[in-house]
Amino acid sequence: MSEGTLGLRGFGAAAPPAAAAGILGTGHYLPERVVTNAELEQRLDTTDEWIRTRTGIRERRIAAPGQATSDLALPAARAALERAGIAPTDLDLILVATVTPDHAFPSTACLLQDRLGAAQAAAADVGAACTGFLYGVSMAEALIRAGAVRYALVVGAEVLSKILNWDDRSTAILLGDGAGAVVLGPVEEGFGIRSTYLGADGSKGPLVSLPAGGSRRPTSPETLAAGLNAFQQNGREVYKFATQIMGDAADVALSRAGLTPADVTLLVPHQANYRIIEAAARRFAFPMERVWVNIDRYGNTSAASIPIGLSEAVQAGRLQRDAVVLAVAFGSGLTWGAITLRWV
Repeated sequence: MSEGTLGLRGFGAAAPPAAAAGILGTGHYLPERVVTNAELEQRLDTTDEWIRTRTGIRERRIAAPGQATSDLALPAARAALERAGIAPTDLDLILVATVTPDHAFPSTACLLQDRLGAAQAAAADVGAACTGFLYGVSMAEALIRAGAVRYALVVGAEVLSKILNWDDRSTAILLGDGAGAVVLGPVEEGFGIRSTYLGADGSKGPLVSLPAGGSRRPTSPETLAAGLNAFQQNGREVYKFATQIMGDAADVALSRAGLTPADVTLLVPHQANYRIIEAAARRFAFPMERVWVNIDRYGNTSAASIPIGLSEAVQAGRLQRDAVVLAVAFGSGLTWGAITLRWV
């Protein structure tokens, strides 16, 4: 069956190579339910003060029992498309960064493609955990610049509450649910994404993991009883790694763009821990007024944290034309990444 018979454009369509690719629209969505530290005090051996001083988190959003990742991704994607002035049928590519897909397969991106009515877009999930959104943006930007794609939708969406052990104080306090989305497309030269940097160190994979539920250790009564189907991390080692790699990744991205910290209008870091964010800001002498922080309200939303931050910053009027943005993240894998961009 030919492409003409299908009536589909699909991935790899001929498009003019772009001088630059940038963010044309942003959107985000957060579940209605708010779980405060005070509520967690009722079931865990912890206090509001203990959580705030160690993480910076005051509350987080939790999806309703029937809400899956695609349910959060859909309104975020629609908002981004509307603000970009792009119809779903104009999309060539949809990437969803998530570690909590609706199913092992089909991909959440394919489910989102169908619900958006973006039948001409290729669709795939990106599994780089908290760095997944930056991986997706970097991939989409390269394809737009090459002329293989004109418009791409990149979503970070998570329902991490479904993989938490709510009786584990060390992890139950950390994570939240949410989704953020951006539409990328060609922009005039000098604007858009100026540099990208991605990295990984698989030897450190066990530091943040979901040990069971895959082909290595399929779900069984034994893995469930041992709590191996829930999020696990070595908090001390992750903290040490993150405080170093966030600054290193940002440094590389700035250097590749020919920028200095003084050029940056807004730092949008992954929201894992307030002290990690502070450490990154201190390294580059960023005043916290130039750093987007929402971990106090949402906790760690993994791949969703940076696109939520970008969308909120746009709504707050913090990202105007010509603003220089530095976004940086680390995540399970272990992975890391950073991008710089000049706002259109």
